[in-house]
Amino acid sequence: MQLPKTVAVLGGSYGGYHAAQILAEGLPEGWRVVLIDRNSHVNHVYVLSRYGVLPGHEHKAFIPYTRAFHSVEHLNLHASITSLSTHSLTLSKSFPEHGLTDVLHFDYAIYALGSHLPSPINLWGAPPPIKGASAPEAPYGGTKVESMAWLQHHQQAVGAADSVLVVGGGALGIQYATDIAAVHPGKRVTLLHSRHRLLPRFDPSMHSEILEAMDELRVNVILGERLDLDSTREEPPKRNQAGQRIVRTVTGREVAADLLLLCTGQQANTELLESMDSRTVVRQNGMAKVLRTLQLGIESASAAETPLRSSALPTPAPEPAYAYAEDDGVDSAQLDIMLAQMNLLAPDSDYFASSDETLAPSSETEKVEEYTPYLHLFAIGDAADSFGAINAGHTAYYQGEVAARNILKLVGLQEREESGARDTSEDDELEHYEPGPPGIKVTLGLRKSVFQSQGVVGTKNDGVEDLQAGYMWASHGFPDASDDDMRI
Repeated sequence: MQLPKTVAVLGGSYGGYHAAQILAEGLPEGWRVVLIDRNSHVNHVYVLSRYGVLPGHEHKAFIPYTRAFHSVEHLNLHASITSLSTHSLTLSKSFPEHGLTDVLHFDYAIYALGSHLPSPINLWGAPPPIKGASAPEAPYGGTKVESMAWLQHHQQAVGAADSVLVVGGGALGIQYATDIAAVHPGKRVTLLHSRHRLLPRFDPSMHSEILEAMDELRVNVILGERLDLDSTREEPPKRNQAGQRIVRTVTGREVAADLLLLCTGQQANTELLESMDSRTVVRQNGMAKVLRTLQLGIESASAAETPLRSSALPTPAPEPAYAYAEDDGVDSAQLDIMLAQMNLLAPDSDYFASSDETLAPSSETEKVEEYTPYLHLFAIGDAADSFGAINAGHTAYYQGEVAARNILKLVGLQEREESGARDTSEDDELEHYEPGPPGIKVTLGLRKSVFQSQGVVGTKNDGVEDLQAGYMWASHGFPDASDDDMRI
């Protein structure tokens, strides 16, 4: 029996999951999608900080993959990827029930492995220590039960601390500080940020709105002071007479707290690409080099390598609207909310690169000659160096659309060539990705939020405790999921 041709999707978060569904719907007979993720459930990472503070909702953050596909030929595998080559990858285990060994061969692949989350919400790292208690020693394997236990431990750590220091004034740090202050109004919560303005990539009025909310919640804000990271690594840690941990800024200012939450950025998960071909990783930021088509590129290329023909970059187009199949149970309003949830938390990039820089749009007549030996490999999301696009779930979602449609075009060309046809048309041209304008929504406690979209800044007071997790469940095939439904 002839094995099906395979498109592998590495990573099943916002971008990878969506790309896999588009591929599954569009691939011709004889092709399959294999979606691989080290987590047993889709992790809705934008609620993790809230659920790590507020008990009772942690089960809603982890959504089964069981409704990713409507056909049995497409597979979802719960495994880690241990190595990658140009047309195969190695898994942490085999899947005999699917006739698979630990080596999977593929024809095309999308690299959507994202980035290391900041430590306070990195489920694969040690949870924050509980004051006066030892850390759990059980290994973590990415299951829902383990993930819920991790968040419950996090809740206990926050609850046991009389004082909390949040470092980093990106959206994650802002949400942490305001959530903790709202849920535990008796705690002393401090936010430390190295710049004099919060969210410097966005409109200055957002800074003012956030400071006003912080003041209402009695969050102590220290701006213009950068944490000396060496002070966080001292062993044993320096403590005051009250037993609080003491850290210092680069100017020597000391700050004491029972619990330290570092929200100072994230790093791309590109180790597999580095091992496969180090030229595919941008030295400056550790992210995957991509072409405008989102095909994997190389930092230095010679004319001897497979060329992409020169073409004028298209005029930037607005990101398109997206429709779901009727049985997905998601209407346009729900989609807007779901995409907003994927935009909720942006890391503080201040410790890695300036976020004040603006990128000039590509000229309509700009000529770019790019070469890559990896026409069949694509990279999207937080792992990809995608022309100034912000790291956010909605960015990966849109990039997944472009990458999936481009693969479908390549597959179509391949199928026609194998059948003896040589005809091509303008429809065969691969799409170019252009990032949209920065947009963000940040919660400021349990009800209030501030947002910027298409240059408009505003606030809302309609927040709910679970951050409307049901909309994300609906987008993953569970319309009208009840609280009990979300426990599976």
